Amino acid sequence: MVTTLTQRQRAAQPGPVRSGAWSLPEVRWAAASTVLFAAGLVAWLAGASGWVSWPLLLACYSAGGWEPGLAGLRALRKRTLDVDLLMVIAAIGAAAIGQVVDGGLLIVIFATSGALEAVATHRTESAVRGLLELAPDTATRLTADGEQEVEAAALTVGDVIVVRPGDRIAADGQVVDGASEVDQATITGEGLPVDKIAGDEVFAGTTNGTGALRVRVDRPASDTVIVRIGAMVEQASATKAGTQLFIEKVEQRYSVVMVAATLALFVVPLLFGTDLRETLLRAMTFMIVASPCAVVLATMPPLLAAIANAGRHGVLVKSAVVMEQLGQTTTVAFDKTGTLTQGTPHLADLRVLPDIGVDDKELLALTAGVENPSEHPLARAVVTAAHDAGLTVPHADDFAARPGRGITAQIGGRNVEVGSPAHLLPSMAASPAGTAVTELEEAGQTAVVVLVDGVPAGVLGIADRLRPGAAGTVAALKALTGTTPVLLTGDNTRAAERLAAHLGIVDVWAGLLPQDKVEVVRDLETGGRRVALVGDGVNDAPALAAAHTGIAMGRAGSDLALDTADAVIVRDDLATIPAVIALSRRACRVVGANLAIAAAFITVLVAWDLMGHLPLPLGVLGHEGSTVIVGLNGLRLLRTAAWRRALTEGTP
Repeated sequence: MVTTLTQRQRAAQPGPVRSGAWSLPEVRWAAASTVLFAAGLVAWLAGASGWVSWPLLLACYSAGGWEPGLAGLRALRKRTLDVDLLMVIAAIGAAAIGQVVDGGLLIVIFATSGALEAVATHRTESAVRGLLELAPDTATRLTADGEQEVEAAALTVGDVIVVRPGDRIAADGQVVDGASEVDQATITGEGLPVDKIAGDEVFAGTTNGTGALRVRVDRPASDTVIVRIGAMVEQASATKAGTQLFIEKVEQRYSVVMVAATLALFVVPLLFGTDLRETLLRAMTFMIVASPCAVVLATMPPLLAAIANAGRHGVLVKSAVVMEQLGQTTTVAFDKTGTLTQGTPHLADLRVLPDIGVDDKELLALTAGVENPSEHPLARAVVTAAHDAGLTVPHADDFAARPGRGITAQIGGRNVEVGSPAHLLPSMAASPAGTAVTELEEAGQTAVVVLVDGVPAGVLGIADRLRPGAAGTVAALKALTGTTPVLLTGDNTRAAERLAAHLGIVDVWAGLLPQDKVEVVRDLETGGRRVALVGDGVNDAPALAAAHTGIAMGRAGSDLALDTADAVIVRDDLATIPAVIALSRRACRVVGANLAIAAAFITVLVAWDLMGHLPLPLGVLGHEGSTVIVGLNGLRLLRTAAWRRALTEGTP
């Protein structure tokens, strides 16, 4: 199924951006808390006096705990028990009975988690600001008195602007005069520049090629596609920011019950005349053994160990929430250019036409000679192919570029023209040259015609390279998730269908603008799917933010895509995608086992404390023992064998 969506209009304006990440208070306090904890732990292990270790550890409490504690108190005013506040209380309780190191560890974990979340938000905001800078600040507007330099933000609908060769286009609009090729990969993701003539649409932030254009402005600066991309990224990121680990949702309810039970154990016996010290000790014991410390460590170590293991093998997973979500994926959606393909055009085919008197090597050399002065991606592909074939690229004289048509030059007394079939073969559809063009285009390649002294000499096919292992990755994901991946691309339908057929993908959405990709992702998720979107470009960023999980290609990925995505494939190895999904699923299984262990310990210790007399040292020992057990169980996922097993699970 191939679906082509039309453009949808939405207006929004992104918000302000702060400076460097170190300016974030969450980062500074978390760093201070971690350093103080490490220093206090070293002093404690070295047997230093309590006058040395305790002040350091208590300072750790203050540095890392004051902010979540304050936030928790604010939440209490809204009649909500914040789990971070509970952790601060549990840490203080641990310190009150001498377990100051354990309490400090809890403080560091939660402070670090908050800092990572703040950094992620900061980086997304910075990337959005960088995105907006793609559009130029000024434009050349045509007036009755001639050309006038104006602020791009001052352009109004109906204005006509001049776009010179190499300029970035300042507004969304329609070409009214001129011809050129425009690199619009930032908007549509297309790997090759697109020829533009009168009547064609262009977008702000895209780059003009070798021709001059006159463009009529169709949208104000606040409503351009590039601005709406930034707005969609911020909106989708804000929506996903509320996502929590499953256990955190359970903890919020558990916390209320635990606090209520602790207060009851303290207040009720006092009403019946029980000794204050004994009652306080029993309530404190209950709070320690019933606190969700083991539950927290049951969850975090497996997920953090999986994150570390994935990182060693080229996958950067940005948080424990993301690691949990990856395993819930039911459908993987791929962008095309730069994701399933390498995003770099190369010479895929060369057809020499009969009766011209040139062979394939001479044709390639002549074409490379004409293309050598050009910076067009198609030209670079031809010149690279000639060098790879060991050919000498001849010098070209009288080089001339005709925007939207091609280029021409003199080589050894011959006039050589290279350009698009639409302009060089307007009436030769039934000729051998026309047949060759049709065959190459049906194969998903871009056809380039070569004329020698006005006669068709050959046709070259330029195509993007498929990434190694792409077909195997698609098959592995189908076996792992039970659903064939889908393809979402801004490229044309023919190229998308050809690639999809080669990879075994059935569902294809082609011709998509960034907002269209968001709509497709949301439609898939409305239908009950958990979508992991894999992309690399600026145009993919809104969909990466909107998807259940966004995965960016690391080497060629845009800054906005890398910052918006939840995970990054650092070395662009597609085989790691099914592997990290399988690793996430295993981590979630370990979390489940840990929760069962933690729940069993808590149940036994709480029952003992309520129905008998649980000595405080034994309660602490049981509590700490459960924490150690679940922690060690989770750390098993650090082993290389865990990644090898994930690779095996991700193999069809």
